[in-house]
Amino acid sequence: MGNGSRDDIVERLETLPFPEQDLDENIPSTRKMPRRRLRDLSIVHNTTNSEEVSTEQQTVVGSSSVPEILDEGRGRTLLTDLYNLNSVERVKVTRNSHGQPVGQEARLLAGYLGIIAQNANMLPINYESWHNMPDSNKNQALTNIKDRFALEVSDAYIKKALGKKWRDNKSILKKEYFKKPISLEEKLQNVPPGMLRYQWEDAVRFWNLKKGEDRERVGTSSRQKQKFTYTAGSRSFACVAQAVEASSGQKVGRLQLFDITHRKKDGTPMTSEAAEIMEKLKDKKAEYEATASTDSSVNFEDIDNRIINKVLGPERYGRVRFQGSGVNPTQYFGSTSHQYMPSESQSQAEVQRLKDQIVQIQASTDEQISQLRAEAAAREAEQNRKYNELQLQL
Repeated sequence: MGNGSRDDIVERLETLPFPEQDLDENIPSTRKMPRRRLRDLSIVHNTTNSEEVSTEQQTVVGSSSVPEILDEGRGRTLLTDLYNLNSVERVKVTRNSHGQPVGQEARLLAGYLGIIAQNANMLPINYESWHNMPDSNKNQALTNIKDRFALEVSDAYIKKALGKKWRDNKSILKKEYFKKPISLEEKLQNVPPGMLRYQWEDAVRFWNLKKGEDRERVGTSSRQKQKFTYTAGSRSFACVAQAVEASSGQKVGRLQLFDITHRKKDGTPMTSEAAEIMEKLKDKKAEYEATASTDSSVNFEDIDNRIINKVLGPERYGRVRFQGSGVNPTQYFGSTSHQYMPSESQSQAEVQRLKDQIVQIQASTDEQISQLRAEAAAREAEQNRKYNELQLQL
């Protein structure tokens, strides 16, 4: 794919997310979220050291008791008020004990990250992966975000979340504009609104390569293994847990969080798979609690973790089920994290699977390179033939 150069690019009129532009016209109607009201959020005054804001300088705007859902209806994200904040005001985003953003401010931040991720000037789509995106682009986006938010969460968390939004945006563009039953030339011409043509052409050519197709197959295979459908909308696991804990006054366990976030509005499980897992978790919990009632060595606080491990298997590396982004096993489980991770044999099997994937992708890449070389050699031979014919005619 391309290197994201901006040389000889005519700046698009719809560039996001600059305040002098009409935001409504630049936010695709297919990506909607509840409207936010800044008067319900926490606003702080920035200082010269914007990283640290003292409590004396905080000014809370509106009611301190923010409703769990601001609007039942769904409409376009209107962030005009956010852009109208004066130069020293920021929306304060707090974090929980795991370093995850929480509260209504977290939901506003998530929506803004989604808009930043769609900015083709700031975060070009013609990079194969977020890992390949230059740090200068990521830092530019981070600076833009900090111009409007006072963040308690780490820069690393923001960049990771931004990378997820960027990948989601590419996936949507690919589905809506590339996955059409049209020719390659027509796909190259089918540039999405607000997208820079050179970036789109680079992306389309990569997706059309064998390497691009192989990468898509790996991603599709991973998604097909997903058994559950998250039903809490724009609220993260962290935000859901905070809201429930605030209303009940009790800590929310992982089992309860899974149950809350995998049911429809009428209370029924989202899928048959979710219903089956809920039943297994319920049975296993009853079994563990019966054991705990007669065995003082059983740690009640650890029951949820043991149940999930027994029913769903070991945790994935770097992730903890039903906790969301930013929480890893060592951080969550502490010194007992090894109990919930794959065994050595399972780890070896996973390593081998990843190695096989790499070999498959490398083989496909080599095949593609060989094909391109053969085509180039054929074109060169054809040009030489025509040149020799002209020489004979002269």
